[in-house]
Amino acid sequence: MTPEIPREIVLDTETTGIDPKAGERLIEVGAVELRNHIPTGRTFHKYCNPQRAVSEGAFKVHGLSDAFLSDKPTFAEIAAELLAFCGDARLVIHNAPFDVGFLNMEYARLGANAPPPIVLDAVVDTLAVARRKHPGAPANLDALCSRYGIDTTRRTKHGALLDAQILAEVYIELLGGKQTGFDLGVTAVAAAAADRSGDGPPRAPRTPRIRLTDAERARHDAFRAGLGADAIWGAYVGTDGTA
Repeated sequence: MTPEIPREIVLDTETTGIDPKAGERLIEVGAVELRNHIPTGRTFHKYCNPQRAVSEGAFKVHGLSDAFLSDKPTFAEIAAELLAFCGDARLVIHNAPFDVGFLNMEYARLGANAPPPIVLDAVVDTLAVARRKHPGAPANLDALCSRYGIDTTRRTKHGALLDAQILAEVYIELLGGKQTGFDLGVTAVAAAAADRSGDGPPRAPRTPRIRLTDAERARHDAFRAGLGADAIWGAYVGTDGTA
């Protein structure tokens, strides 16, 4: 029986301000799906009309204006799609109390259609992980990207999807490095998606077949002949001259 493949959602948000209890609203959600810590190529990205003004401080961070957001759907209109994308996967968030606080406040506004609130203890907070791994060192996303050599030149302003993609790279480094050999940036996300089969994880890279030249094959045949007719070596050479 094939074991269940762990599924995680790396998620980030942008908001109108910093305090959901003061009426600030969520205006952007970006998320990246991982299986076995490998991006599948599936992402979620939506802007939301907050039905209130974006604060000056928040605008300086993400650059999302009231005019830009005015024709976007409300959170209530995108909530079902977000919930379906996340499913029962474990969430991975940097400074999780901030994003979870906004998500739970937005969910509570749905009234009878509200899902259960997100339990903070069930979320992987990469900020907390980074502080444990690198005590005393800066643990914001920019500092971690600098520490791990992750390219952030494409990031001129905060954006939920781009930040989620960058956080996915940071998360892998916090776990011990890119053991898969994949770059978890935008290009690699698409490459991993192209090598998927069904809903499973990306397939392992194919082992290249080594093709011998005629001269190399002749020398190898001479070597094998010297081993005797019963040598097991012959079982490892293909009839087409490949090893």
